[in-house]
Amino acid sequence: MSSVHSSPEPGRTPATYEDALTELERLVAAMEGGQLPLDQLLQSYRRGAELLSFCRGRLEAVEQQVKVLEDGQLKPFAAS
Repeated sequence: MSSVHSSPEPGRTPATYEDALTELERLVAAMEGGQLPLDQLLQSYRRGAELLSFCRGRLEAVEQQVKVLEDGQLKPFAAS
């Protein structure tokens, strides 16, 4: 029985937030499985950190673009 693990691709920027999130979820599942060799585990951790940073950056960029109408004026969106 062969198991296929997609190896992380450090430095490759995801095309979209959703792509990054999907790759991050795959990495977490593989890491939680406890079957990765130590070197691949470390590589996956580093890639996960890159993906997390990408996702946070995209969310912050979107948050800056979202505006709410308050008393007839556009104001920056404030997360509750």
